[in-house]
Amino acid sequence: MEVKGLRALALAAVLAVTAVVVPQSTVQPTDVSLVKIRHAQGVAVGGSDVVWILAIGSDARPGQDMRRARGDALQLVGINTRTGSATAIGVPRDSWVSIPGHGREKINAALYFAGPQGMAGAMRNLIGIEPDYVMVTRFPFFEDMVDDIGGITVTNPRRFSDPNLKKEGFAKGRIHLDGYNSMAFSRIRYGLAGGDFDRSANQQRTLRGIHARIRSQASRPGFIERGVMTVLEHMATNASPAELFELAQAVAQVDPRKITTCVVRGRIGFVGAASVVFPDVAQARRLGREARTDAALRHC
Repeated sequence: MEVKGLRALALAAVLAVTAVVVPQSTVQPTDVSLVKIRHAQGVAVGGSDVVWILAIGSDARPGQDMRRARGDALQLVGINTRTGSATAIGVPRDSWVSIPGHGREKINAALYFAGPQGMAGAMRNLIGIEPDYVMVTRFPFFEDMVDDIGGITVTNPRRFSDPNLKKEGFAKGRIHLDGYNSMAFSRIRYGLAGGDFDRSANQQRTLRGIHARIRSQASRPGFIERGVMTVLEHMATNASPAELFELAQAVAQVDPRKITTCVVRGRIGFVGAASVVFPDVAQARRLGREARTDAALRHC
């Protein structure tokens, strides 16, 4: 058996064993949650399916259920398991949308009102794509994960800063970020000309940096296996070990040259005293139609 096949078999074994020795990962939320939405049938790597994962950074405070807090970072990620292409559609967290069963509200409140399923429904209403899986992560765990892989490199288009999260700011150009700075880079909006829209674009740059780092280290013996073990020890999920393995394979096989990204546009306005984003629904639906079948965007 070739080396790639041996490593795949080893990773499958790690997942199976971890599911047995860490049973709490399937019954209680910890630092990361992966929820399989009802219609998902699993991932067929090498097949013709596109899998959609809604990635959410939860704004939960210590002791608060991260799946019933407001979502801070919202990225709908599609992966084409046949071609290796991937796309991320970013949605500003203050987007004023329809939340199933709760009327119109900021989209980040969908997680608070109705959990991962409610957030999946809100995304479906806006973009026209219901994710197969919803992944919710606490920011401290995200920081630890970035540190564990040795940090990431991103290309920052403009200098910006924030008096609370990053007083000295981020320089323009290619910069290396550790866990804390990756979090700050992804969450700051007040120092950005485009506010919430630029923040969403920075979140996509962070995702690209994480993928590039994982891909560059994936051939190191034990790197993927240790990463999977770490995540599973902190994960609550209703997906099977086989599905988790297939998702890991799908992410590892994404070609960096075939990654496309876009942020849903909109205009700033007010509902009562609350500042909101009125999203460009026509653009959001166009992005959904364009990427739904092949996880590729040709226009933004």
